[in-house]
Amino acid sequence: MGNEGTTGSNHVHAAPPGTLRRRLAARQVTHGGWCMLSDAFAAEIVSASGVDWLCVDMQHGYAGDEAVRHMVQAAAIRATPVLVRVPWNEPSVIMRALDAGAAGVIVPMINSASDARAAVAASRYPPLGTRSWGPLRASLAQPGFSPSVGNELTVCVAMVETVEAVANLEEIVSVPGLDGILIGPNDLAISHRGSNDGAATSSHDVELIRHVARLCERVGLCCGIVCASGADAKRWQAASFTLLALSSDVALLADGMSAQLSAARA
Repeated sequence: MGNEGTTGSNHVHAAPPGTLRRRLAARQVTHGGWCMLSDAFAAEIVSASGVDWLCVDMQHGYAGDEAVRHMVQAAAIRATPVLVRVPWNEPSVIMRALDAGAAGVIVPMINSASDARAAVAASRYPPLGTRSWGPLRASLAQPGFSPSVGNELTVCVAMVETVEAVANLEEIVSVPGLDGILIGPNDLAISHRGSNDGAATSSHDVELIRHVARLCERVGLCCGIVCASGADAKRWQAASFTLLALSSDVALLADGMSAQLSAARA
């Protein structure tokens, strides 16, 4: 019998709800899988690898509302927390992702303190925010779910991916309720160079990225970055990054197939 159906390790999580937010607050190193495919089984495979969290990408991936729900359910088999990168900083999509049972949201293109406050508000119930009541699946994962419990468990991460955001970073990281910063190296490079050539590798890009990490460390806020590989993640961990997003399912599938094809044709 060959390796048909093999999906990686048998690592099983036993993390209770809310653990991810506590780990981010403690600035513990976590590694996340990234799902751009709109498929629950793909999410289950990534979850089974043993990642600490999983991102379902609604911004540049193909997951819609229904797929998000199914992917959150698939990740729940191994109790892997799911963060949803929403398409934009809009209350309706943030609330729907959270109501579907996501542990939190990653909100793109946060360029100012007002942007960050809006993202946090949509993620929290009153009096801490403006999230509307209707948790549906979110309440199933946590007995006694209430507005205060929801506020305690929910993660809100702001993406810093422009030079404008870097310039406004001191104000952004001071917003109450923000759980972390995630740098998008490609958009950051494009914002000042018009190209993503040299993203996260050119001297200027590296200095911008390290500046973000230093400021987050100074205020005790979790800082993360989208990594190109495991080796890249080690590089940024050494620079005090703790929220490390690994390669996407699409990139891994493409790279793996290309490598096997090259070996077969060699």
